Amino acid sequence: MKKIFTIFLIPPVLLLLLWLATGHKPVATYWKQLAGPRVQEIPERYIVSAECRDVDYSIDVAGDVAPEFQLEVKSEVGGKIKALHVEPGQTVKAGDPLCEIDDTDLQNQKASVMTEIAGGQLGVDRALHHYNRGKELFKAKLITKEAFDNLESDYDIAKNELVKSQRKLQTVNDQIAKARIAAPANGTVLEVPVIEGQVVVPAASVNSGTTLMRVADLSKLLVTTNVNQVDVALLRLKQVVKLTMESIKQETMEARITFIAPVATIKNGVKGFQIQASILKPIAQLRPGMMVSLTVPVAHANQVVTVPISSVFRGFNDHRVVYVVEGSSYEPREVTLGVAGLDYTEVKKGLKVGDRILSVDPRVLEKKS
Repeated sequence: MKKIFTIFLIPPVLLLLLWLATGHKPVATYWKQLAGPRVQEIPERYIVSAECRDVDYSIDVAGDVAPEFQLEVKSEVGGKIKALHVEPGQTVKAGDPLCEIDDTDLQNQKASVMTEIAGGQLGVDRALHHYNRGKELFKAKLITKEAFDNLESDYDIAKNELVKSQRKLQTVNDQIAKARIAAPANGTVLEVPVIEGQVVVPAASVNSGTTLMRVADLSKLLVTTNVNQVDVALLRLKQVVKLTMESIKQETMEARITFIAPVATIKNGVKGFQIQASILKPIAQLRPGMMVSLTVPVAHANQVVTVPISSVFRGFNDHRVVYVVEGSSYEPREVTLGVAGLDYTEVKKGLKVGDRILSVDPRVLEKKS
């Protein structure tokens, strides 16, 4: 008996329409997907179920810890360091002595000014005596008005010279006082980059001067980081973020965003926006210079239908699809997604709790069939 084969031809017009609808890609590829591959005995390890759970979307970035307020202590007078009274790590209060600059030259200058003041006082006394004597002679018309005016001018000049010397003494005393440097505020000494005997340059408007030490309040710390231009649009001032340390992951802290840079900067070759967050209750182990991880919550979905992100694929026209398993076969189904976390994503439309879907690309099963 002869076997009869019947060949069904697809009209060319239909092929053309399919070709246009599929973006000029091979029709055979999409024809196979539309039909849905049939696989016998799909292994359970390739199947997951849609479940109800909470989903959180957050931004995770790394940041550096630094004091909110850090002061560089510098000397207003130059000279050799006579004594250092603190060490790195030491806690100080406002007014505590930190450092002394050798004031030998200033003391010698003070002695010279004191001698100058004593001489000035003698000059004033002499000029006053001449002035009073001339006043009496002028009343008796024994000297001219011009001579009396000269005596009065000499007295005024002597007084001015004495005042200049007294002001010079005040300046020297101020410099001597500044040679003893005290803590400007309560805090902890972070660094002492100088040693006793080193000559320091005074801080002035023309130069920065020598840094004697750095003092900061370690009870007020902040985190500085860079966020890309996509994620920075999701942040807002006063937003609370979570912090974790790499060395103590079980300890978590909170921080509040206090600054979002208005202009992008480039750090390590990457463009981003600087973010600063003030740590609300820093733990004792936290130190400036440490690196921490910031978790910024952006979106939350409570008890929604979810599937693993890895089980969602790209379908026609860039739509998202999952492959629903029914018995020993599966078929593509378009879904609408919502909040996506690290591992799971919300499915707003297309699935219900308990639906079984493929956890792998269907091509994996095709190769094994």
